[in-house]
Amino acid sequence: MIVIEGTVRINPDRLEAARPAMQKVVLASRAEPGCIDYAYAADLIEPDLIRVSERWQDRDSLKAHFQTLHMAEWRSTWPSLNIHARSLRLYEADPEDI
Repeated sequence: MIVIEGTVRINPDRLEAARPAMQKVVLASRAEPGCIDYAYAADLIEPDLIRVSERWQDRDSLKAHFQTLHMAEWRSTWPSLNIHARSLRLYEADPEDI
C-alpha cells in the first residue's frame, strides 16, 4: 500500500472559497480505481493548515491519479486560492490491523 501524508497551507480568509474545489477533488479521487482513502482536514490549532491523507493500493494507481483531469483542475486553483507551503511524503506500508 502507498500512503501519502502531509500538509498544505491556505490563507484562512480563502478557506471557504477553497472548500468546493477541495470537496470536488476529494470525491473524484475517492472514486478512482486503487484509491483506498483520500482526505483533507483543517487543523484545529493552525487555521491556515490543511492536513492531507491518502492511501492507494499501489504506485500505478497513484501515478494514474496524478494524470486525472480533476487533479489538473485542482492544481489550477492553487494560485487564486493562495495554496502554498505544500509538504507531502510518500510511504510504502503493509496494512496491519492494530
